[in-house]
Amino acid sequence: MTVLVTGGAGFIGSNFIFYELEKHPEDRIVCLDKLTYAGNLSTLKAVLEKPNFRFVKEDICHREAVYQLFEEEKPDMVVHFAAESHVDRSIENPGVFLETNIMGTAVLMDACRKYGIKRYHQVSTDEVYGDLPLDRPDLLFTEETPLHTSSPYSSSKAGADLLVMAYHRTFGLPVTISRCSNNYGPYQFPEKLIPLMIANCLADKPLPVYGEGKNVRDWLYVEDHCKAIDLIIRKGKEGEIYNIGGHNEMANIDIVKLILKELGKPESLITYVTDRKGHDMRYAIDPAKIHRELGWLPETMFAEGIKKTIQWYLDNKEWWETIISGEYQNYYREMYGNR
Repeated sequence: MTVLVTGGAGFIGSNFIFYELEKHPEDRIVCLDKLTYAGNLSTLKAVLEKPNFRFVKEDICHREAVYQLFEEEKPDMVVHFAAESHVDRSIENPGVFLETNIMGTAVLMDACRKYGIKRYHQVSTDEVYGDLPLDRPDLLFTEETPLHTSSPYSSSKAGADLLVMAYHRTFGLPVTISRCSNNYGPYQFPEKLIPLMIANCLADKPLPVYGEGKNVRDWLYVEDHCKAIDLIIRKGKEGEIYNIGGHNEMANIDIVKLILKELGKPESLITYVTDRKGHDMRYAIDPAKIHRELGWLPETMFAEGIKKTIQWYLDNKEWWETIISGEYQNYYREMYGNR
């Protein structure tokens, strides 16, 4: 089987590619990635020369190029990770998010309709549900929770989800959608909370925390997320939405303090900054449906996962230091410039 993975040079997409190549070595993986600021080809260094892997640098919004790739590869499945995903950037420049997250999704689904597909899987986010109050720990997002977006980012993802379901109902496209809580683990871009705090900690730089740091997120180790998606694309029911959550709710400030403690750094490095506009207070997912229907449960508890993650960043300083310096963007040219 040939699986087309969009956004595979990003954080979750690359981890998914590693998981698929190990779990299903008989399959062919084609990675389509534009290599924007958050896409890092060096992340895929270990698999670039594998005979059952192909990397293609292209924009999902370029209809002609996407169609050409479908013509060449005839993928059986598409797993769509590619997205602009940073909330702060969406507040500064909403248009880019609408173009990539909605129009790019439409191009991919049109290609699936034109060339045929066994499954199109949309990787979405729990942020489409809005947020939950801090004083109601009993409330969780289910697949029936109404969409109630807070940022241009989450609005663009919700719009894409609605479009996916419309293509299923109108054209019979075989689709599934997953909505996941916050991921953490190896290869996460250093602008996100956990890797940013680790990097700043190691450099003895201030650790910027929004507001009072009381915002709560449900954290999921990235490999657990990859296992869930693998189950959904192979055994999930067409036209269904599956929530993927880690049962690991943590306040941002507690995560920052935990990282400081693990690295032996003082809490005086914490710097409170003006809160983000429209900042959601709490996300929490109920993953009962995917457990009930597909047997999935998160395997990595946060206490274990955060230790593994911190150790990975300690062992792979070159990877994230080249990102901070901007040098990582030269890797594609070095790899393919003379080909």
